Amino acid sequence: MKDYVRFSAIAAAACVVASTSLSAQATVADYVRANALREKYSGLALNVVDAPRWIEQTSRFYYRKTVKGGHEWVLVDGATQAKTAPFDHEKLAAAIASATGRKATAVELPFTTFTFVDSSKSIEFALSAGPGGARAGGPGGAGDVPPWRCSLESYTCRQQARNGGRGGRGGGGGLAGPVHPPFDINAIEPRKSPDGKLEALVNNYNLAIRETGKRDVTLLSTDGSEGGYFDPESIAWSPDSKSIAVYKVKPGFRRFVHYVESSPEDQLQPKSSSMQYAKPGDVLDAELPVLFKVDTRKRVEVDTTLFPNAYDMTRLGWRKDSSSITFEYNERGHQRYRVVEVDANSGKARAVISEEPKTFFCYSGKRFREEIEETRETIWMSERDGWNHLYLYDTATGAVKNQITKGDWPVRSVVSVDEKARQIYFSASGMYPGKDPYFVYYYRINFDGTNLVTLTPGEGNHSATFSPDMKLLVDTYSRVDAAPITELRKTGDAALLTTLEKADITAVVAAGWKAPEAFVAKGRDGKTDIWGVIYRPSNFDPAKKYPVIENIYAGPQSSFVPKSFAAFNGMQAQAEIGFIVVQIDGMGTSNRSKAFHDVAWKNIKDAGFPDRILWHKAVAAKYPSYDITRVGLYGTSAGGQNSLGGLLFFPDFYKVAVSAAGCHDNRTDKIWWNEQWMGWPIGAEYAESSNVDNAYRLQVKVLLVVGEMDNNVDPSSTYQVVNQLIKHNKDFDLLVVPGMGHGSGGAYGDHKRYDFFARHLLGVKPPDWKTIDDATKKSTPTSVSLR
Repeated sequence: MKDYVRFSAIAAAACVVASTSLSAQATVADYVRANALREKYSGLALNVVDAPRWIEQTSRFYYRKTVKGGHEWVLVDGATQAKTAPFDHEKLAAAIASATGRKATAVELPFTTFTFVDSSKSIEFALSAGPGGARAGGPGGAGDVPPWRCSLESYTCRQQARNGGRGGRGGGGGLAGPVHPPFDINAIEPRKSPDGKLEALVNNYNLAIRETGKRDVTLLSTDGSEGGYFDPESIAWSPDSKSIAVYKVKPGFRRFVHYVESSPEDQLQPKSSSMQYAKPGDVLDAELPVLFKVDTRKRVEVDTTLFPNAYDMTRLGWRKDSSSITFEYNERGHQRYRVVEVDANSGKARAVISEEPKTFFCYSGKRFREEIEETRETIWMSERDGWNHLYLYDTATGAVKNQITKGDWPVRSVVSVDEKARQIYFSASGMYPGKDPYFVYYYRINFDGTNLVTLTPGEGNHSATFSPDMKLLVDTYSRVDAAPITELRKTGDAALLTTLEKADITAVVAAGWKAPEAFVAKGRDGKTDIWGVIYRPSNFDPAKKYPVIENIYAGPQSSFVPKSFAAFNGMQAQAEIGFIVVQIDGMGTSNRSKAFHDVAWKNIKDAGFPDRILWHKAVAAKYPSYDITRVGLYGTSAGGQNSLGGLLFFPDFYKVAVSAAGCHDNRTDKIWWNEQWMGWPIGAEYAESSNVDNAYRLQVKVLLVVGEMDNNVDPSSTYQVVNQLIKHNKDFDLLVVPGMGHGSGGAYGDHKRYDFFARHLLGVKPPDWKTIDDATKKSTPTSVSLR
């Protein structure tokens, strides 16, 4: 009841501070409403479940769910479906508060996940970030801060001892792709042979062996040097301890991105730093496998014909019979990807599997391989028939025995392979005509492609976790317009054992929440469905005309339109200012057909815009309130590139944009992402898609946002756009955020975005910031400033 009173007060205050007529947009009331939206809906959706965690080698699992005032933990016995508390919430809260000095209550325990230890007599967890963001220990994002352990018998807590460090590669960092950072190769721990008698290590850049426990070494190679060293982390002993496989590495170019932190927290003067960061076209480390016979100290020369120009080579693996090694070869440019087997005696190589698409092999998101040694078979993922599917290979011959999955729909992931039952558990989408093709469902199928079984039948977007023995699964599914349902099912026949939770969104709806609308229209080919979602302001009036803002992220690595329920989405806050806000997955993004995805190939500037514009026009044809004469864009990262690109390449449709942290020239961004889609070697297509090279085209308004410490996208990418805009005498706005990494400026950036669109799409002067802050303070119990 208290929540309803508070939110009624917010609504009343918003009405009081409104300084213009009810039909106006971008008023103080609109900003206050947008500002309060996240807090307004926070905690109102009940029985919403976090991802469950199974207790090892049992049929028991536990999860956290939302309750009034916070969260509650639930322990479930999958065999009996009995639900209990995993601990006494009150006692645990008191114990944590006593030991840590942090506030803790039964419904607000200061951790988001935990692990049972000591035969479930204790739990171990990372203490959540407290006020100011400080984290007080634990794994899972806490760095080297030790975790906390609490006894469930005595209800006492203590922080664990800090784990000792281990030798390894140092330095470097960042998104450098396969280029290795400098490291002390002599500091890597030796690799012990399976029989325990010998150790293999690198000594003065060469491969060496020694008796276990002894210091004297015997060199197996003598040609190692700084310019061509044997990689100690790649050392792989054969199962019979008679052979060693290792990569010899010729170092590539070491590129660094340099930073100046203008306003460090701990000193007055600026700081400078550098980060290793490989970019498209850079010379990479060249790794070549080498084989050695331990008894004879002989080197086996390996035929490299099948892997002449690697972007990356995977870990070296031995067959159980020690007859050969295998690895995966990803060729530079990603148009050839092979599983290679090398005979340990002759060094002769053969391609077990070879993918050679005309565009790109999507190793970064659609790669799966599992070998079944007993039957000499391999399960492999490929888009060779136009959709992402699974194939069964005869490993001995390299022939396809059969296609396991098939149809006009993509496999999304492989969960598990049951070699004994010869079955695969996997997720997929798009099997059901007329339904949203992005909804993920879970299935089981036999190796021979028969007996496809749906394990998660409810209509919606599913997220399932399976018991260790794969006999049970917990499935949570929802839609943007339907609250989550969490079920426990058998995997054998998909029978429903019990509905664990049904989310209750009564209070969210009562507070004014309205579901966004999923909308579908035909794309550029007149046949393909393009899916998106529409957010309208809570005071939406269908008789009015609203400018449209598209939240864009067209990165080819995935699809991005929300598919699951959320009480709050930042697009709704943007809509409250007086806009209709949408998000669309156009061609060039993933999780549809190979042809759909291939639109991005060497053409990142396309970003699905021809499909997006048709989608907008279809919405406008159905809804008169949708004003496509006033359409803006905003996005971050790849979305930052896309949002500015929309203005440069489609200026007749898009009128204004806010572009944050954009990778504006694919030649200056991280190597893996850009060469995956734009190819190698660098060609004219890079310049054609460059916002830097095409900045002269700008005709309308743009706000560029960049963090000076962005370690994902080189900040110079934005600065080079700025340089070209100045050279071509273009009017633009720029927000540089001191100390910020990869992002859009936080709450301050949101407010700047609200104002920018108010000026240039609504044609109004935004309210004074202090007036908004004062109104926000009056309408909420605790001040929530936009800045």
